[in-house]
Amino acid sequence: MSRRLLLSCLWCGREITESEAGRRRRYCRQSCRQRAYERRNSLKGTGIPDDSVVLSAQEAADIADRWFAARCAAEDITTAIEEGATPEELTMLGKTLLELAKEAERLR
Repeated sequence: MSRRLLLSCLWCGREITESEAGRRRRYCRQSCRQRAYERRNSLKGTGIPDDSVVLSAQEAADIADRWFAARCAAEDITTAIEEGATPEELTMLGKTLLELAKEAERLR
């Protein structure tokens, strides 16, 4: 029985599901692999390490916005618990938080 591993694409952050056998995939698609290659080549000769993550100001702001939304969802759950929310309400809020957290971990 082989176990399935959940990894994230190093370029776009999408989930990559694969088995334990063989070399682990780093990118979800060929286009993500190509964008990462182009980014690495654009950094040659700059002194910036190849494994650095270079984000535009807009990309950094987008990440901050996604994490803010996830934090607000976590606060909503805390408030709902304090106010005696039903299990169904908490389940719905938990699912929302999970989706926001998945979106927040995406780099681009």
